[in-house]
Amino acid sequence: MKFCNRIAVVSSFLLIACLCFASCAEKKEGKVIVTEQEFSIRQDTDINWVLDVKGKIRNVGEVDVKKVVITGYCRGCTQVLTAGIWTISDYEKTKDQKDVISYLTAGAEEEFSFREVAFYFHQSGQPPAGLPDMLEVVIESFEVVEE
Repeated sequence: MKFCNRIAVVSSFLLIACLCFASCAEKKEGKVIVTEQEFSIRQDTDINWVLDVKGKIRNVGEVDVKKVVITGYCRGCTQVLTAGIWTISDYEKTKDQKDVISYLTAGAEEEFSFREVAFYFHQSGQPPAGLPDMLEVVIESFEVVEE
């Protein structure tokens, strides 16, 4: 009788230990990267130009992801509105300044585009000499699809 009780107690502890190890198992992670990016200058008015971007992202993670938010930054731009210098706003990004990919399966690639990363104006209507320095596209956030 004591032997049966010991076997039941040891079996219970082993079962609990196995459940603890199983719950601590490594969860699969999602990872999304930018594979292509192309910035372009678009004339908005006679004296104003904006910087737009398009490109591709790829899900290189092990699981599907959803609600992928992509946006761009011009780290070399100023926040002070000055003629002849690329400028950014210090406000929260608008819906035009980011793109949201609703669903991206593991291994899939998807195109994105958004507008108005930076602004440029010149009172004489002289266009910008080229793209500003330190441009980047960033994956702001995404959610992992639970299996």
